[in-house]
Amino acid sequence: MGWLLPGPGSSHPTSDIGSQLWTATRLALVTSHSDALAPLRGLRVLKGQGTGNDFVLVPDPDAAVELTPAQVRALADRRFGIGGDGILRVVPTATAPEVADQAADAHWFMDYRNADGSVAEMCGNGARVFARYLVDSGLEAGDAFAIATRGGTCAVRIEADGDVTIDMGTSTTPVLRAMPVVSLHHQSWNGSGVLVPNPHCVVFVDDADELVALDLTVAPRVEPRAMFPDGVNVEFVHRIGAPGDRHVRMRVHERGVGETLSCGTGAVAVMVAAAARDEADQEAAYTVDVPGGTVVVTRRADGHLELRGPAVLVAEATIGGIA
Repeated sequence: MGWLLPGPGSSHPTSDIGSQLWTATRLALVTSHSDALAPLRGLRVLKGQGTGNDFVLVPDPDAAVELTPAQVRALADRRFGIGGDGILRVVPTATAPEVADQAADAHWFMDYRNADGSVAEMCGNGARVFARYLVDSGLEAGDAFAIATRGGTCAVRIEADGDVTIDMGTSTTPVLRAMPVVSLHHQSWNGSGVLVPNPHCVVFVDDADELVALDLTVAPRVEPRAMFPDGVNVEFVHRIGAPGDRHVRMRVHERGVGETLSCGTGAVAVMVAAAARDEADQEAAYTVDVPGGTVVVTRRADGHLELRGPAVLVAEATIGGIA
């Protein structure tokens, strides 16, 4: 049930209090975001998306921008900011102490933040958008290069049709070996824990109707919590066709964000879980449908997982108006 705000002249005390609290909360949010963005006035940013997973890119070639969690939340806000599932700061690898050891292999570091301001190890769709920006802006030439991430150095390949392929490395499993149980409202399922390197818990549902009916406005509960101490992304998956078709459909609730139209590391985790479930060969490729489109995840003979899909730069903007 939605908000029922009082109309002009209403004298209902409960409605008045609710309206006042709602207005005060809204004004506080506007003020908070305005204050957070004020130091960034004049900053050039871009908007990009990969299968509907959208990001604000912050070019920072001089490593002069230190984004606070409040600034990340303000930039990602879809009503009072630019809007996005996350923020991608583009900064020289050599200037970032946490990944400086990758500087010999990757010139640019993808400093990725979730929409709530928290830091994440990796973002597959974000990496494709990041790579697209590097090529389109002339910061990288050719169709093969590498980018630095908190999850390690990732090889990038620009395909002939414009798609971007990211080498996502290999998958691992949580340190705590257990069968995670995922609960959502009155339902519960067994899941599979996969790290790529972001933490994921993959759940297979029985049919397409069950997948569509899930209410992901609420964060699923995953137990035991010790299995994912830093939080977890939860994917719900339904197989399309026979196991040999290697085709699945997924929805995802991302930690620090909520439900998104796509999740690159999530699609990779789903492929790993589906391949294990299907007893697929080591070398295998799965088509993964997400609400925002389709990606393909391929596992090579060496165990490395490649994520291929579109990446689009949508717009460019200046914080605070015209600089």
